[in-house]
Amino acid sequence: MSMHPAIGGIPLVLGGNVFGWTATRDESFAVLDAFYEAGGRMIDTADAYSAWVEGHQGGESERVIGEWLESRGVRGEMLIHTKTGMMGGKELYEPARVLRSLDASLERLRTDYLDLYYAHKDYPELPAEEIVEAFDGAVASGKVRELGASNFDAVRLSATLETADAAGRTPFTVLQNEYNLVSRDSYGDDLQALCTVRGIAMLPFYGLASGYLTGKYRTPNDFERGARSGSARAYSEKGAAVLRVMDEIAAETGTRLPAIALAWLVRQPGIPAPIASTRNVEQLSDLLEFTRVELSDDQVARLTAALPS
Repeated sequence: MSMHPAIGGIPLVLGGNVFGWTATRDESFAVLDAFYEAGGRMIDTADAYSAWVEGHQGGESERVIGEWLESRGVRGEMLIHTKTGMMGGKELYEPARVLRSLDASLERLRTDYLDLYYAHKDYPELPAEEIVEAFDGAVASGKVRELGASNFDAVRLSATLETADAAGRTPFTVLQNEYNLVSRDSYGDDLQALCTVRGIAMLPFYGLASGYLTGKYRTPNDFERGARSGSARAYSEKGAAVLRVMDEIAAETGTRLPAIALAWLVRQPGIPAPIASTRNVEQLSDLLEFTRVELSDDQVARLTAALPS
């Protein structure tokens, strides 16, 4: 599948941001069970999920996933990805603080190790050396197998790699940035080249553009519904042209739009798997459909060209 220890199973990472938020514990367990039964082995979460909800502190998603892992007895089969660095400022990347955050995540996830631990965002005011040192400490603790960077640009990711190489520290080997058919700026040519040359696995988030690429947001009225409709609205200006091409390809292939959006992603340089989240088992089947879709080179090219410049 990949040289990366943190990547395995079907080429889909299940996003955990909805667990304990728009998906109740029981709904979350049903999705996790169905994902596992379909061969899904990678779950992405963060200590900040879902701190944006009134009455939540963050860690709600990790708790649900931890309860599921324990109750099903499948920790050894799953690849668990989580992140730190969103709930505060640059002090979160002090070495001792990273280790404290790591231990808190492990406790909520009911495990003694992580397959992948991310720096959830960059703090450009911090020297790359300090970020590398702090996360190298997480690996040195024996509790983390692989490191990822999220929301880093090419200049900063490159700086961390050079620093890690020079100092003999553990480098970031996974990148998680926003990337989808209607939002491509955060994984441009420079990052694509860097990831390809260095063998870094890019696992894009918002693969469905907050639901926009499911095709359910097409008229002004559509944007009045749902927890993520406000986020989806941001894509509507350029997105209509993309949806038109997706509709054509859906007609040609008999495939639904979410599957087309994800199938395009894994044909892009450096991307072995997208991240996508779902509140219920019905939506999950739309996501899983993508693993059975074979887009032609022509269809991929039409999708790539569909976004107005």
